[in-house]
Amino acid sequence: MTTETNSGSCCGSGSCGSDATVDVQGAGVTTIYKVSGMTCGHCESSVSKEISALDAVTTVTAVAKTGEVTVTSTAPLDEEAVRAAVDEAGYELVGRA
Repeated sequence: MTTETNSGSCCGSGSCGSDATVDVQGAGVTTIYKVSGMTCGHCESSVSKEISALDAVTTVTAVAKTGEVTVTSTAPLDEEAVRAAVDEAGYELVGRA
């Protein structure tokens, strides 16, 4: 089951800064990452979508306002895989928060 909430876009929807959440299933290891460049709901959605495609990821919550992305997975994630996913979305993984 995949649930995606896109709170807005860069195209003027007026809801920049709200959370974007992708819930794939379950719970497990939670890691918070700092990501630079996110400014709105569209940014949050893009980062969430790319990270949620990684194996073992169950939940992703990106918050542009804080630059934090909370990732829950069934096993610890390879940080380089997370970095590649964030890069694919067009942003920069700064590291763990």
